[in-house]
Amino acid sequence: MDDYRSIRISALAEEDRPREKLLLRGKAQLTDAELIAILIGSGSRNLSAVDLSKYILQSVNNDLAQLARLSVNDLKKFKGIGEAKAISIVSALELGRRRKGAEPQKKAKITSSADVYALMRPELLDEAVEYFYVLFLNRSNVVIKKQLISQGGTSATIADPKLIFKFGMEYLASAIILVHNHPSGNLKPSSADISLTKRLCLVGKNLELPVLDHVIFTDVGYFSFADESMI
Repeated sequence: MDDYRSIRISALAEEDRPREKLLLRGKAQLTDAELIAILIGSGSRNLSAVDLSKYILQSVNNDLAQLARLSVNDLKKFKGIGEAKAISIVSALELGRRRKGAEPQKKAKITSSADVYALMRPELLDEAVEYFYVLFLNRSNVVIKKQLISQGGTSATIADPKLIFKFGMEYLASAIILVHNHPSGNLKPSSADISLTKRLCLVGKNLELPVLDHVIFTDVGYFSFADESMI
């Protein structure tokens, strides 16, 4: 990388500088690398901000979803990216993720496992540790509340039945759907997943608060206990 020769942003024609290009042509005209270059402001001794951004993107196959998985420490491994620049990149990607989840939407109605997967993408996409959520539904299967129950490590999390059904009573729910993610991308439920599901289904039946499904979320797909006739 030290032998790579490239000109600095300040030496480019005005219409080719990322900040000026945004003002002149609009944000949609900028490449991903140019947008990242604006975030980091400057490159390294031998790389412009744009070239450094291209190098970072190439390391994740130009996939923004993979880029969003990188931590501050991961980004600091690139020459020219210090802590401040790394924090800027991570913060911008997190804002984008939150914005998707904050867009005004009418209350979601669950008609299939695909609806559950789509509903949970803003919370679980790109996450590196496990999170356990419960969707509390009314009699029409409209989501009353999307409740985080717990978060754990890279391979496991804990779901307390007492806490889950306590929330269910508080929200006056008529049914619940369990959701947790597998950061590994493995769609197959573990023996612990199966055991927990059976236990929660039994408690829900006794409390007349049925568990309709347990969906295992990954970035590339999902597994539904209901679809596989395991509930």
